[in-house]
Amino acid sequence: MNERLKQLMEETERQGWEAALVTNPKHVYYLSGFRCEPHERLLALIVTADGRTALLVPELDRAGAEAALAVDTVHSHRDTDNAYAVLAEVLGTNATGLIGIEKESMTVTRYEHLLAALPSASLTGMDAFLTAIRAVKSEDEIARIRHAVKLIEQVLSDTLPLVKPGVTELELAADIDFRMRKLGAEGPSFDTTVLAGEKSALPHGTPGLRKVQAGELLLFDMGVYAEGYVSDITRTFAVGDISDELHRIYNTVLEANRLGIEALIPGKAMSSADWAARQHIEGQGYGELFTHRLGHGIGLDIHEYPSLHGANEDSLRTGMVVTVEPGIYLPGVGGVRIEDDVLVTAKGPESLTTFPKSLTVIG
Repeated sequence: MNERLKQLMEETERQGWEAALVTNPKHVYYLSGFRCEPHERLLALIVTADGRTALLVPELDRAGAEAALAVDTVHSHRDTDNAYAVLAEVLGTNATGLIGIEKESMTVTRYEHLLAALPSASLTGMDAFLTAIRAVKSEDEIARIRHAVKLIEQVLSDTLPLVKPGVTELELAADIDFRMRKLGAEGPSFDTTVLAGEKSALPHGTPGLRKVQAGELLLFDMGVYAEGYVSDITRTFAVGDISDELHRIYNTVLEANRLGIEALIPGKAMSSADWAARQHIEGQGYGELFTHRLGHGIGLDIHEYPSLHGANEDSLRTGMVVTVEPGIYLPGVGGVRIEDDVLVTAKGPESLTTFPKSLTVIG
């Protein structure tokens, strides 16, 4: 049994649960090492208070689960009705205690199936436990994130020579997604964003047929999934000469990015990093144009705990990996965002992203 399964076993005992039932495929992978896409079929990792561990998988995935050797036993099912019958058999048809489940990722339909299969049991949430242990990354997880970062930075480097006036946002985004796969990524960790000119002032803008033009900003926000883990980087470039105001905005965001990273100190409140960046932007007169939190955790998901915002008084911990992405968005003109993936360490923050951040002219 690996260390993560041991932690879940200990939590099961501590909470007095009869069993813990993990059904989010990413958490099954995180805890057991077995990874598959069940396509709406039931995939479950079962940990019982009496020390048993089991995987319940679709029949087509049984061989892969058995090869993983992460648990004591592997069980399979043919269809939905059979899946819950097998689950009840593994747990014990007379299960009457508390069963820990993932409420935040469980559908109502699956919840109802569980109630029908285990009529004498009670279901309770265990999401807080899983969130807490995922927040601090292991050395293996950090290595996988580093790999994902390396891939996306190579993609960005390879894409920049394609930028020229007349190319569309969608053309650049399509090329980026192609290059991700070609370099070995599983795919984008979110929809690739390429925004030109006034559209760069849209924090959640969508690439379209807008053509890149000289004298404006071009923003890339992109990341990959690789070996199950994500990267997330944003860089903003000048296409030819840009105005003095856009230069000033860029330099303000660049300094805010530096200050936000430097504030990532173990034991400090997460709000302190947000405020470090935000106060600088406010001091330059752009406070109302920084319209989102400073950053978020990354790992198995592109957005996960922790959240770096001004009201979060949770403490930063060694081993967390977060984004630092301050931005200024001037409506109708353009916007700047600079985003890094940063590891919190006892010796100080380490930026896993290393792509240059000084203003670069392209096109």
